[in-house]
Amino acid sequence: MLEMADIFREYGPSYCEKYGSRMLPSHKRAMDDIVNCRTPALGGQVYECPDCHETDYSYHSCMNRHCPKCMNDQAEEWRKKQRKLLLPVPYFLLTFPLPAELRQPARSHQKTFYDLAFKASAEAMQKLACDPKYIGGDIGFMGVLHTWRRDLGYHPHVHYLAPAGGISEDRSKWLPCKNNFFLPVKALSKIFRAKFRDALKATNPKLYNQVPSQVWHKDWVVHCKPAGKGKEVLKYLAPYVFRVALSNRRLVKLENGQVTFRYKHSKSNLPAQAGKWRTMTLPVFEFIRRFLQHVLPRGFKKVRHYGFLSSKHKQTLALLKYILGTVELDPDEESTQEQPKHVCPKCGKEMLFVGTIPRTDRAPPLPVTV
Repeated sequence: MLEMADIFREYGPSYCEKYGSRMLPSHKRAMDDIVNCRTPALGGQVYECPDCHETDYSYHSCMNRHCPKCMNDQAEEWRKKQRKLLLPVPYFLLTFPLPAELRQPARSHQKTFYDLAFKASAEAMQKLACDPKYIGGDIGFMGVLHTWRRDLGYHPHVHYLAPAGGISEDRSKWLPCKNNFFLPVKALSKIFRAKFRDALKATNPKLYNQVPSQVWHKDWVVHCKPAGKGKEVLKYLAPYVFRVALSNRRLVKLENGQVTFRYKHSKSNLPAQAGKWRTMTLPVFEFIRRFLQHVLPRGFKKVRHYGFLSSKHKQTLALLKYILGTVELDPDEESTQEQPKHVCPKCGKEMLFVGTIPRTDRAPPLPVTV
């Protein structure tokens, strides 16, 4: 099966020789980690079957958040932790995309634009939520940055998951949304645009002057839709939080310097084609470029909590759970799970741990052009 690591091993060095002087350190590190993931370079454990004496080597994961191999287990653990934040109410999913005119400067100044996208969108939601016409209280919500389209195109936007209501100013009662309606998207769009504009101007006036002025006069688009409640919310969101731009199972082939991968069509103006799998073939350097543009700056926090869901408002969340009633965990999730046994691939017997593989020097780093 073709993996991203195979593509980087074969074409990563020549890609870095050509573009290394323009690559971000986080891009080079991601390539290096993906190449070394679950190989002897990272060390591991040795197991032996007591019956047939089959030997098996289990190598460590790189744990890079952009590695296609490392995210599934983390997603499940995150989902279990987030269940403690759930309230027994409906939820809404809101999406705040940056307009097309801001994509190029956002790609070149990722941390600035991503931080401001969070800041402006969160403030827009909090501003409207305080209005008695809508909720009239403080809300809580969780935001997740997402930067890719299904074809690996660049499309930065922030998703928010929010309980359908808020807490009153005196902290005495829950204020539910009315008629399955959360916040007006047209008003959110205007406030989001204004707050982003003002924040960019204050944060980086030089960068602000490079943005075409018409972007501040066009309509920005915000989406809001019901997202169920409880377990189904986190089941939907957990893979989304830890998903990388492209999983290994979507890779089809690497042939003659071109990569073919699968993606789902999602054009809203072609409902008959929406959700159907298609294939796309790109020159390998263009494929690598598209993948790497979704590697986040080192240390950037892509999941953020606001309002009564933030860590500094744990007491408010506890109070809301008391007002609304707590969400009970499933018995199977409350119990301590046994560690999975290491099973012999030949006879199926449980294998025994016999030793540790020391971490060696990592594979030679990808070259950097000075």
